[in-house]
Amino acid sequence: MTFAAPRTTALTRFLARSLASLHNAPPPNKRYVAQPTARHRTPTLNRNLAIVMMNMGGPETVSETHDFLKNLFLDGDLIPLPFQRVLAPLIARRRTPQIEKQYQDIGGGSPILRWTKLQGEGMAKLLDELHPATAPHKAYVAFRYVRPMTEQTLAEMRADGVKRAIAFTQYPQYSCSTTGSSLNEIFRRGSTANVGDIEWSVIDRWGTHPGFVEAVAQNIEAALAKFPASTRKDTVLLFSAHSLPMSVVNRGDPYILEVSASVSAVMDRLRHSNPYRLVWQSQVGPSAWMGMQTGKALEGLARLGKKQVVLVPIAFTSDHIETLYEIDLEYAEEARAVRSSLETQKIRTDFLVSRLGYGSMV
Repeated sequence: MTFAAPRTTALTRFLARSLASLHNAPPPNKRYVAQPTARHRTPTLNRNLAIVMMNMGGPETVSETHDFLKNLFLDGDLIPLPFQRVLAPLIARRRTPQIEKQYQDIGGGSPILRWTKLQGEGMAKLLDELHPATAPHKAYVAFRYVRPMTEQTLAEMRADGVKRAIAFTQYPQYSCSTTGSSLNEIFRRGSTANVGDIEWSVIDRWGTHPGFVEAVAQNIEAALAKFPASTRKDTVLLFSAHSLPMSVVNRGDPYILEVSASVSAVMDRLRHSNPYRLVWQSQVGPSAWMGMQTGKALEGLARLGKKQVVLVPIAFTSDHIETLYEIDLEYAEEARAVRSSLETQKIRTDFLVSRLGYGSMV
């Protein structure tokens, strides 16, 4: 079965609005602030179009873990801390041994850079085919906390003579702590470095894009097919997303609602075939975070006799520590402890790059 995503579902219908951040937002009159693309603008021929794939990143090797954590805890957009510049290095140093062990358990580092490069290369080739007027297209990776950092990427774009760029978040749902942080970093680096006269557009959210919804729905259907037909309809779909501190949620961050909208769109596509619940993972520290936590949900379902579960990573676009360690190892172990049958819906990188996915968003 083939589905076609109309061209109007790209920036103009789903993804044109950039919120930057709920605090420290860049002034709207600056040249390098990302602005929505006007649909009536005539593409300029023979001008390279850059697609900057923004994400948190992850250490490729175990030895990079400490610097990654330090940069992460220094980011006030992601985790606001009192005396941040003092506390962040201390927290990173304390957590490094535990996180290093987790990266060792998933093969010695995060695969997120490799997957992001593969997705970007596939997307650029597809865009050259679909939109020759703006070709050649080139994907750049801009990670927030580990190489290639935003500053490195902007320098590479300057060297390549880039004049037009799309800041393309790899977080399907918008949050000021993730996409907002990356956009703020582009603004900061663009204002302090000679990056040239780049005309920016933004794709800052796409959690209800038809291609994304279809990819998730098809993966769920494949996971459900592994359960006996007689009990399949009773299998619980547990949608798991990275949690946020309640301090961020309470100031009005849209992430929780946008993740909920993604879940609703997927369930509509599945015609509400199964019971489901949205849960949250990856809480850090003692402060209040959005719940309930995924592990507690698995325990609660087991007590209710619901022991067939499909775990759906609804807010991730490639495998990294939250999927490979938390979901595939930690939650699988917790499910075995309560004698639950757990299937994990795998992320279909190939589908996201297809005509239904990235090719119809950009």
